[in-house]
Amino acid sequence: MNRTARPALIALVLASVALTAGCVGTVSSGPGPASEAPPAGASFLATSLGTASGTWAITVMGGSAASHNNFWQLFMRPAGSTDWKLVTPPGVPDNGGLVAAGTSDEPLITGIRPSQYLTYTPLVITRDGGQAWSPAGPLDAALGNAPDALAAAPGTGRLLALLTNGTVKVAAPGYTRWTTLATQSSLAATPAGRRCGLTALTASTFTPSGTPLLAGRCSRPGTAGIFAAKNGTWQAAGPALPATLDHQPTTVLRLTRTSNGDVALLEAGTGPDASLLAAWSTGNEGHWALSPVIRLHDAELTSASFGSNGAAALVLTGNRAETITGAGATWRSLPALPAGTATLTLGPAGGFDALAVHRTRLTVWQLAPGTTAWRVTQAMNVPVQFGSSG
Repeated sequence: MNRTARPALIALVLASVALTAGCVGTVSSGPGPASEAPPAGASFLATSLGTASGTWAITVMGGSAASHNNFWQLFMRPAGSTDWKLVTPPGVPDNGGLVAAGTSDEPLITGIRPSQYLTYTPLVITRDGGQAWSPAGPLDAALGNAPDALAAAPGTGRLLALLTNGTVKVAAPGYTRWTTLATQSSLAATPAGRRCGLTALTASTFTPSGTPLLAGRCSRPGTAGIFAAKNGTWQAAGPALPATLDHQPTTVLRLTRTSNGDVALLEAGTGPDASLLAAWSTGNEGHWALSPVIRLHDAELTSASFGSNGAAALVLTGNRAETITGAGATWRSLPALPAGTATLTLGPAGGFDALAVHRTRLTVWQLAPGTTAWRVTQAMNVPVQFGSSG
């Protein structure tokens, strides 16, 4: 798609809001057909995040992983409600994935990753829980394939964007002018980057005070690759790893901001020796509280979500789920997840919602507090326009 096509595309976004807002599929209260696992090779972008306005969940729906008939969808459960609604930004093909940024009472900004003929990243913003969207940007580059490739600064509205080529861009509100903040190679050349042996950037966020944070993969054992922009350079800002993991290379899988501060999810080691642990900033930048370690034992992480208070919910292969309420707590294994669970969210009143996908049907399963069995609370047929993007 060339530059001259952009005004028409943005106009389509705005025009189609009126047609799609409020018409978000058919919802029923009973179980749908049996769910099946998400398509093999589905992206790690399937996730959820909690804000003051509610909980947002992103997942892919449609055909097989090898086809162009996969469409990413955004769902929202308003604060105080138990029902989910479809709020996917309209008008732009989203086969490449959606990345959302927003915490506290700030608006939610969503980047639509390029795919097929789309060569740049449209940005859209909502201030009313997804009922209406307006354009913001766009970003003349390909946004990275990571849940935290987009981050908004508290108060100022500045935006960080991690690109597929390892470049990190920053823009002020309006997002019409982007400047380069760093690249993977420039950060790797700093003293902190060399100590880490930085080989890739995987996430971006801001501290509560507005300092940019970048995270990535360290080839040198025992180093957590989180870096803060301070005093004109990048300084190591990650937690000290426990002694049991200080001999393994580490990758930061998630790094995001919640109402209580920044929270990270790290993977140490690879294969059968891989482990996961969460880390929460404790108010002073560079100081972190660590969770106990989860040994994966050949399982793979498929989705990692955070609540607005820093609670974490992980989906692992084999229908496994692990959750933790925050710093100082221990991990809790949930009952086996329903088949097809794409992402797990923190539910109302301390429960959990598992969002399971079967082609164009989303089934919401709830685990109420104090119970051990999942039950269906909602099912939704999503109007996917097959063949509309290629």
